[in-house]
Amino acid sequence: MSQTTKTLHEQSNEIRQRLDEEICNISEPLWNYCRYLTGSPWDGEDLYQETILKVLGGLFTRWHPTNLKSYVFRIATNTWIDQCRKEKRTLGELHENNEAFEELSDNLELEEALVKLDVLFSPRQTAVFLLLEIFRFQADEVASIVKTTPGAVYASVRRMKYKLQTNRDHSIKPMLENSPQQSKTIQAYLKAFNHGDLKGVLSLISDQAHYEASLGFLEVNKEEIINGSLSYGLPGHHAIECELWGKHVIVVLAETDQGQLVHDIQYQEVENNKIVYHRSFFFRKEFIVAASKELGYKPQLNKPPLNWEEK
Repeated sequence: MSQTTKTLHEQSNEIRQRLDEEICNISEPLWNYCRYLTGSPWDGEDLYQETILKVLGGLFTRWHPTNLKSYVFRIATNTWIDQCRKEKRTLGELHENNEAFEELSDNLELEEALVKLDVLFSPRQTAVFLLLEIFRFQADEVASIVKTTPGAVYASVRRMKYKLQTNRDHSIKPMLENSPQQSKTIQAYLKAFNHGDLKGVLSLISDQAHYEASLGFLEVNKEEIINGSLSYGLPGHHAIECELWGKHVIVVLAETDQGQLVHDIQYQEVENNKIVYHRSFFFRKEFIVAASKELGYKPQLNKPPLNWEEK
């Protein structure tokens, strides 16, 4: 690594840490916004990460930066709408004409509404509803974020509430099954991991594997993995395979005085009996906390070098 690259790397890490400190109070709402905007915790996590990276890379372009929360949510919204546009999804129009509606009567109905927003409504409508009703932005802020008028914001939400009241059923997508090849390799990985068999783990990893700890680090071949994240061996925790939000994952559990806590969540992609992609969510607090709740465990909040209990 050249001195210039090393300096840029260190400076970017410092900026990332400063950003984490600045948005610590909105990171959980932002993650939930991304989750419900996309209709999936997995897609929401991807959107969250892309949003943070875009904020890091684009904040310097703001001529007179004011409201950081509004700016971050704007980036998330625009990123999702751009993605939907590339997929040729209908983005939807926001009209100002008023129609009758009924208020959502309780928290249960609100929860039902959140999980089917992306099924019933266009991406722009979903963003408007979430920003106004859930995350309590002012109508003029919402209008600015989604590029419409305050009147269209209010009218759209009224129509959406009415439709939510009259569409109480929604389908759950079935979980995809692992292929026999994937299952065999993952079971071998679990066995090696739980026995502390580093050589066995490495034998399952492709020489060209991508090893990613989201918003933490990225290694792009086995040599980098050996000299990097696995240079000190395996962590000595116990791993199990679970279903999480319709996906097969590996949950790494740490034995503590508080019992078993979720240390990490991982998933792998397998081709030709080799792990070609490994993704870890070790550094992702909001994801780990939400996933732990879904799985029925508590998250490990203090795990060096991270201490989320202090925030």
